[in-house]
Amino acid sequence: MPIYILGISAFYHDSAAALLRDGEIIAAAQEERFTRKKHDHNFPNHAVEYCLKSAGITIAEVTHVVFYDKPFIKFERLLQTYITTAPFGIRSFLKAMPLWLKQKLFMRETIEKELNYKGTILFSDHHESHAASAFYPSPFERAAILTLDGVGEWSTLTYGIGNGNKIELHKEIRFPHSLGLLYSAFTYYTGFRVNSGEYKLMGLAPYGEPKYVDIILKNLIDIKDDGSFKLNMKYFDYCAGLKMINQRFCALFGRQARRPEAKIEQFHMDIARSIQIVTEDVIMKIARYVHEQTQEENLCMAGGVALNCVANGKLLKTGPFKRIWIQPAASDAGGALGAALAIWNNYLDKPRTINSPYDMQKASLLGPEFTNDEIERFLKENDIAYEKLNDDALFNKAADIIAEEKVLGWFQGRMEFGPRALGSRSIIGDARSEKMQTTMNVKIKFRESFRPFAPTMLREHIKDYFDVDADSPYMLLVFDVKENKRATLTDEQKKLIGIEKLKIKRSDLPAITHVDFSARVQTVTERDNPRYYRLIKTFYKKTGCPVIINTSFNVRGEPIVCSPEDAFKCFLRTNMDYLIMGNFVLDRTKQKQDLIQVEDVSEFPLD
Repeated sequence: MPIYILGISAFYHDSAAALLRDGEIIAAAQEERFTRKKHDHNFPNHAVEYCLKSAGITIAEVTHVVFYDKPFIKFERLLQTYITTAPFGIRSFLKAMPLWLKQKLFMRETIEKELNYKGTILFSDHHESHAASAFYPSPFERAAILTLDGVGEWSTLTYGIGNGNKIELHKEIRFPHSLGLLYSAFTYYTGFRVNSGEYKLMGLAPYGEPKYVDIILKNLIDIKDDGSFKLNMKYFDYCAGLKMINQRFCALFGRQARRPEAKIEQFHMDIARSIQIVTEDVIMKIARYVHEQTQEENLCMAGGVALNCVANGKLLKTGPFKRIWIQPAASDAGGALGAALAIWNNYLDKPRTINSPYDMQKASLLGPEFTNDEIERFLKENDIAYEKLNDDALFNKAADIIAEEKVLGWFQGRMEFGPRALGSRSIIGDARSEKMQTTMNVKIKFRESFRPFAPTMLREHIKDYFDVDADSPYMLLVFDVKENKRATLTDEQKKLIGIEKLKIKRSDLPAITHVDFSARVQTVTERDNPRYYRLIKTFYKKTGCPVIINTSFNVRGEPIVCSPEDAFKCFLRTNMDYLIMGNFVLDRTKQKQDLIQVEDVSEFPLD
């Protein structure tokens, strides 16, 4: 009988479920995609139901259920922290305890009840789950492993070695000293939501100057040459309070924290740039130390900080590791997958499958898919206007839509696992267009205009446009646009600061070139995603450009779409021109006008 292992993460943020069959990843998905609640932290009943359905089994056939961390040890850390900081943490303590006493502390009973499961229930250490999610799907027989996040049980950073089917973690940095929480503190200070707005802070950084690096290094963090660090906790409130920072932090920079949706000023851009530089410095020092200690050529990474794609790109480009593989669902959602893989490999001591140079993540296309029959049934039942095309006509039509500077919703195959749309649930545009970046931010995504867009390109052409020749299938690496593709800036243009930089055409691909001439690149191969590859290839044949814009199929504040119904609702709420689901083309101008309800986007920061 096959061995089925179900991994679960829940009750913090990005709850998820993942299913293995004899060590092979069968399915994985975040709960938010089904409930439509962004970063849903509740028990992932819908994600579990999907995983079981995809394998054609019931919960009774699951051999092991594994939770991604150890609640009792995490509870110990919370109690010790509250006792240490008493009486200041009483409000935070009273707010946290009900959920702990009702669900988190008695996780075994919660799992049994929620799933009606009577089999074996196991628990993995939080950072062991991250490490397993990074190493086991990677293409490497051996590799150094680095995990970085806010906090697990006690660990906030670990490193170790993966070899075959075994992982050993050697050293750690412990709470309250955390690179992830430091970055989140600045996320909070600049007015973005903690645990979801960190990528906004990263995108804002290139608009600023590193004016506050010295203040951060002198007052907030003490970094050693080996990358180890300590935070000065007198400036932070996350141990005992309900906020990330306190008034000393604000006084240090001479301003109160920005209110969400308030105007973003040059000050906030300079703060973003400064903490990004400090973060990169820590990561580079740690990587050099880990390489020195392990002597490994390959590095695997996971944890929320591993989603800092700017730091990742610099690490790959400057070394010391020859190759890097990063878990695409690097945050807590990926912990569900890692926990399951840890049980198969470490606990059960089963053989690990390696298919170098390819990874075992299946392009992270691990979510639900919908057949043409299912899509057409939805369209007919809801009296939606559409045109059905064969593949040849469909790809030509899609390429023409993009080339005409129209915005296209693209819904194909299995949904992505992780925070990035990788060509199955994507909104697509022409990277050559000077107006597309603003159009997609303000009229499609309903979000801040400073946010950059990612290019998706044919893997074989990356060295023609960027300063590397490397795989980047999961949109987790930032590279610089090649000099010969950049525009020559005038002296006046070079003097522009802040948001004024947005007005400049910086390269042959202005819609995806950030203000520092960088881009978060996704490379696509025919092997990984044949339909998406064919779309870009068709566009390339028509235009000579092997690059398009790819952004996630959602609007601000909502999860990426999962079903045809989700996609159609999002299509109607935006100014998207076309939606292609499977082999069906929906033209916005042919939809019933009473169904179209575009949001009011009259006011946005920076606009």
